[in-house]
Amino acid sequence: MSVQRFIFVFAGLFVMISLALGVEGSPFFVSKWALAFTAFVGANLFQSGFTNFCPLGIILKKLGVPENQIGCH
Repeated sequence: MSVQRFIFVFAGLFVMISLALGVEGSPFFVSKWALAFTAFVGANLFQSGFTNFCPLGIILKKLGVPENQIGCH
């Protein structure tokens, strides 16, 4: 997987986890403040679209994850 695909996976996973922890009807409910993490992930994705700066992308590149892959996704 490429850096971009890892970012999509991590962002989606963190949004789902924070929703499970922050929505009162969820069996995993902890606090409504868990929804703040969903807002943080969304804001980070939004600014990354404009600035092309993503801390997770930098970390993944340093760990050796390839930036782009040729072929099927």
